[in-house]
Amino acid sequence: MTKHNPAIAAAAQRVFPSESLVAFAKGYPETPHVLRHALEADERFSLDALASLGEALPAKSIEYNRGDLPIGIDGKPGSNGLSIGETIRQIATSQSWAVLKNIEQVPEYQALLMALLEELRPRIEATTGELLTPQGFVFISSPNAVTPYHFDPEHNILLQLQGSKVMTQFPAGNPRYAPDEVHESYHLGGPRELPWDDALLAGGTPFAIEPGEAVYVPVMAPHFVRNGPAPSLSLSITWRSEWSYAEAGSRCFNGLVRKLGVSPRAPGRWPANNQVKSLAFRAWRKATGVFG
Repeated sequence: MTKHNPAIAAAAQRVFPSESLVAFAKGYPETPHVLRHALEADERFSLDALASLGEALPAKSIEYNRGDLPIGIDGKPGSNGLSIGETIRQIATSQSWAVLKNIEQVPEYQALLMALLEELRPRIEATTGELLTPQGFVFISSPNAVTPYHFDPEHNILLQLQGSKVMTQFPAGNPRYAPDEVHESYHLGGPRELPWDDALLAGGTPFAIEPGEAVYVPVMAPHFVRNGPAPSLSLSITWRSEWSYAEAGSRCFNGLVRKLGVSPRAPGRWPANNQVKSLAFRAWRKATGVFG
């Protein structure tokens, strides 16, 4: 498990203004909201630098595909026929979407991630306890590209660096937007993509962000993203909490007992304590050596 390292961030320049820190503290962990940031694009975020980063990262840390997609898809999107380097360098015309995962594997990006999270850490830990598993992701997308409807297990802030996008979020924990069985399947190793129906759209809240703006995404909040008319570059900073891990473990437990014909009660959202089912799942996994 990656750990937060304040020492790496000690000399960094502050990025979030005080009013954004106040707004974050008010909304965290369950309310989506827009923040301001002063993270200026530098050489680490040039297309050449990111293409080189993508070529250097292990295969498991890169994902890229066609960007001309519908909101809802069945399974993983298809390939765009290019390499990751070509995809990023030609992002203006490649009609693609790419993500570089766990950029903290590279020291200069690790320092940036730790610095950003250090600004937020007092407010995070005052609410959900120790900041766990910090991770960074860079998204590079062609004009008008779509990131299909899905959810993620982390607390997440998406910082827009270049271009614009609209993220439409849906209420976390509501089975209308993400059925319990899909939660369980995901936490037991299934895909994160969610079933889509146009009737769901009315329940979404669109957040339009431009360079200098960011949006907070609660744990497992369903969402999809549409890019604006120019290439888009975003940085996602994420972390976990004991609560988020307990919610995940509880979903795993529910998935196991559902296979036995039981219809389990869904985990509660924050500040509900989901430790009993989570600990039961961890004990079962330790005893059997089987994940799901």
